[in-house]
Amino acid sequence: MVSTRCIHPGILSALAHGGHGDKILLADGNFPLATRAGSAEKIYLGLERDLPTVSQVLAALNSVAVFERAEVMLPEHGEEPECFGEFRSLLGGMALSPLGRYEFYDACCEPGVILAISTGESRTYGNLLLTIGVC
Repeated sequence: MVSTRCIHPGILSALAHGGHGDKILLADGNFPLATRAGSAEKIYLGLERDLPTVSQVLAALNSVAVFERAEVMLPEHGEEPECFGEFRSLLGGMALSPLGRYEFYDACCEPGVILAISTGESRTYGNLLLTIGVC
């Protein structure tokens, strides 16, 4: 067995095939993954409400990859959702780059998005688009 927190073979395979600059989408349970994740490999992890959360998946991914950028979907009213602070903390204080809803959807459909993971996250705007960095 591997010794990282992340043991999902599909996720590990996609990460192994990816490289610097490729992107990974961590989506909440409301995100339209089938139509808004382009040609990315899609993995549906959501088992029940909030299992797993985007934060739990991010914590596992941090054990196998380095990320250099994180983009989030900013609500139209402009208030920052509480989950953003949790994402920032898990990413070592990294600044989050905000995108409007449709801008975020468009970014998730670009060819560089190699993996899209649907979670059980129930927090609104609990989506994260991560860019793989260099180790």
